[in-house]
Amino acid sequence: MKKMNIAIDGPSAAGKSTIAKLLAKQLKYVHLDTGAMYRCVALASKHHHLSVEDEEQIVSMIDKLEIVFDDLGNVFMNGQDVTKDIRENEISMLTSKVSTYPKVREKLVQRQQEMAKAKGYILDGRDIGTVVLPDAELKIYMIASVEARAKRRYQEYVEKGIDIAYDTIYKDIEERDYQDMNRKTSPLTKASDAVEIDTSSLNIQEVVDKILKLLTEVK
Repeated sequence: MKKMNIAIDGPSAAGKSTIAKLLAKQLKYVHLDTGAMYRCVALASKHHHLSVEDEEQIVSMIDKLEIVFDDLGNVFMNGQDVTKDIRENEISMLTSKVSTYPKVREKLVQRQQEMAKAKGYILDGRDIGTVVLPDAELKIYMIASVEARAKRRYQEYVEKGIDIAYDTIYKDIEERDYQDMNRKTSPLTKASDAVEIDTSSLNIQEVVDKILKLLTEVK
């Protein structure tokens, strides 16, 4: 089968990255976690003690930022493994802010588009099908109830040894949804040609199987 690009969009904690990683492994595609790239920018701004309100300084910092993914899905920022650090709750909220800046998005989207030119890429985020890869051969829009997403994120944190209350996660997801859907630059939107999959009551394998079936139907 000829390699193509797959775009997976959806709100926070809908399972986009988990599904994208499994699909990439099964199809021998490359998973490019765009959300992790924005998280790296947020983490780096914290490390450099930059105000999250200072767009110009954050944009300037990106040029000195090297972001690399290994085959296991680990994320390295300037040679340092930040896989766990970028998933902390504080970074999630900072990410929602820095990702609203047009120049930040412009720089990262440029990197993402350049990488995906070779085909055989799976990108997940919030504006992949509409902005980053509008010509992706298959576009998926994953949704799930706030409750289902909060439970998943809570379980994920428990497994990673991160101590946080379920109620805090639930409220943060609601807040993140509002921010993502109402931001001026590239808001979370379903592409007109995307296939919507509600993952609330589906397990991971069921979602993967649905997408693999859709892939065989792409002409």
